[in-house]
Order: sequence, then structure tokens, then C-alpha cells
Amino acid sequence: MNKITAWISAARLRTLPLSVSGIIVGSALGHKSFINTSVFWLAIATTLGLQILSNFANDYGDGVKGTDNEDRIGPTRALQSGVISKNEMKIGIILTSLLTLAFAVILIYTAFGKENFTYSLFFFVLGLVAITAAIKYTIGNSAYGYKGLGDVFVFIFFGLVSVVGCYFLFTKNLAWLVFLPAITIGLLSTAVLNLNNMRDHDSDKKAGKNTLVVKLGAQTSRKYHFFLIFGAMVAILCYSLIVYSKPLDLLFLIAFIPLFIHIRKVAIVKEPKLLDPELKKVALTTFLLSILFSLSQIL
Repeated sequence: MNKITAWISAARLRTLPLSVSGIIVGSALGHKSFINTSVFWLAIATTLGLQILSNFANDYGDGVKGTDNEDRIGPTRALQSGVISKNEMKIGIILTSLLTLAFAVILIYTAFGKENFTYSLFFFVLGLVAITAAIKYTIGNSAYGYKGLGDVFVFIFFGLVSVVGCYFLFTKNLAWLVFLPAITIGLLSTAVLNLNNMRDHDSDKKAGKNTLVVKLGAQTSRKYHFFLIFGAMVAILCYSLIVYSKPLDLLFLIAFIPLFIHIRKVAIVKEPKLLDPELKKVALTTFLLSILFSLSQIL
């Protein structure tokens, strides 16, 4: 593995479609021609920066703490491989943080201009909190990912903040119904993290990384996973039934098919390593659902 390959690996490209799903949904709800707006593309850039930052920080935090070792089932991490040093990863984290913050500032100015200082200040603080949370997931003695709180971060920032926040950037107001699709994206994003932690249950427990899966145990975590998937389905169904006006509003139901197949797979799989392919499936299915749902809103 060379340096470039290691950095690409550390960025975990397979997580990126999932990270922008909330932006797509929130933008479609807030603006029918969202794809042609600067706000949308700046929100995409900011979210991608936040996701890559989180991935770099996770690579660094788990690497320094020794969590990434020979017991780990997933792909070899960049720091674990030795191709990227601790100092190089630190620099990567700092640069990605600054770039993400820059995108966030430009996004805020583009959305609110000079007229809405209160809104701008709120979103700026929210951006700082998101960047800090991405870093503190596994880095430091108080890393909340080691205390079973990673699910909360993912649900809030890649679900609620992503969808509702993006909707607000376009409309400058809050609609409570928007929280239903936001909950859907949040729960599905959390399901991907839960799958990751289910796969790494044994190695995480041995390394002292007390994820929610480690706290709940393997069997309860499986039930929790079903709750996340079914909860996501129910939330978006409720939204669509409330606002239903045409059959096209239910286009997103196509994405339920791979989710049901996934649920069956998780129910019967015995070996944790067999869950690894399911991460990509749920991530891409969430992205598909966001596209189909958005199409139903703008057509």
C-alpha cells in the first residue's frame, strides 16, 4: 500500500454516499431545483469534509489506542498499516478540519448573507460542534465512541442536522414534518455504524472500546439493529401518508426491497465477519432511498 492508496483508504470512500443522503433529502424538501443551487453543493462539500474528518479521526484514535490490531475483522486501517504515521494523520485531521470549516463558512454566508446574523451565528457554532464531535469520537481520553455514544452523534448530525438543517438553509423556517424523513436517514445511518460495531464486537470488547454493541451484547444488538431499520421505514412511511398526493410519492418504497433482504441476512448470519458486506449494502440503499424520495418530492 503506497501513501496515496493509504489516504484514500483512510477516507473510506464507501461511507461518502451515505453521508450526503441527508443533504439530498433536506434539499429536495426545501427547494425543488436544489441541484442547481450553490447552497446544495456547498452543503455537500461541507458534509463530505465532515465525514472524511470523522474517518481520519477514527483511524487515528483507534490506531493510537491499539484498537486496530490483528484481531480486527474489517479492512486494515492506514495508521495500523504503518504507511501513514501518527504525525501525518494529525496533519491530515487539521487540514481537513480547516477545509471543512471553510466550506461551512462559505455555505452559511451564501445561505444567509449579511441580513440574518443570528442564523449565521447559530449555524457557525453548529459547524464547530460537528467538527469537534467528529474528532472526539475516538480521539482523547474522553472519546465518546468508547462510551457507547457514537450512535447518538451519527443520528443527530447525519440525520437530524443534515436533513432539517439543510431544509432550513433553503427555507429559513422550520417544519416539524421534516423531522420524519430526518429520523429515517438518522436511523439508517446509525444502522450502518451498528453493523460496523457488530462486526467488530469481539475485537472492540477485547481492546476496551465499549461501543453500544459491546454494552448491549451480540443478541440485543441484533434486535436493536432491526429496530433501527424498521423505525426508519415507519418514519418515512408516516411522512408520505401525511403528505400523500400522488402514487409517485411512494417511489422510495423500491428501496425497502434491499432493506428487507438485509434484515433477513442479519437474522440468519452467525459469523460477525459476514456482516462486513452488509455495511456497503445499507449505505448504498440509504443513498438510493434518498434519491428516490427526493425525486418523488420534486416531480
